[in-house]
Amino acid sequence: MPAPKQTVVTLKHMGEAIAKKHDMPKKTANGVLDDMVALLGKHLKKGDKIRIAGLGIFQVRKRPARMGRNPATGEPIKIKASKKIAFRPAKDLKESI
Repeated sequence: MPAPKQTVVTLKHMGEAIAKKHDMPKKTANGVLDDMVALLGKHLKKGDKIRIAGLGIFQVRKRPARMGRNPATGEPIKIKASKKIAFRPAKDLKESI
């Protein structure tokens, strides 16, 4: 039995829904959402932790350099240190799903 089809909701879809609910132009709602995404990126680049009530916490975590293996050859390789964006959902969101 195939898995149920998953719907993809984009920022544009959310902007349209917000515009309709708050009786504002779609262009304005989409502009606000675009600015929010840009601000999230700006603050994450600075290393800030972002807490959005009801959604969760975004933060940058540092991953240290480590040794790994090339899966094709089994040869040991050095993996460079890197940063990743971590998201921890809010308790209410987690329990609602």
